[in-house]
Amino acid sequence: MSADKDWIDVCSETDLQPDSGICALVENKQIAIFHMPREHTVYAINNYDPFGKANVLSRGLIGDIKGVPMVSSPLHKQHFNLKTGQCFEDEEMSVEAYSIRIEKGRVEVRL
Repeated sequence: MSADKDWIDVCSETDLQPDSGICALVENKQIAIFHMPREHTVYAINNYDPFGKANVLSRGLIGDIKGVPMVSSPLHKQHFNLKTGQCFEDEEMSVEAYSIRIEKGRVEVRL
């Protein structure tokens, strides 16, 4: 089986919002996808905020903490590392992070 078969087509690159997040339902999981065009990067994490107990992370503000890309939850303002899903304020809390890429204008994730 080719490694490319593990990638799931999610949307067109044009569906992404620059410097913001969108939510996509992928195999019954809500995935928050963040597009940082200046860095030529996309990130994907689970959309579920474990503190607020709601699927809202795609609506959070993105930026960085000491050079590490992050999203701030819109509910209680905890910050999550976009590369790893780790919470900056509580090392025991995290959300799942997923591999993501753009291939031929299509956004693909690997769960």
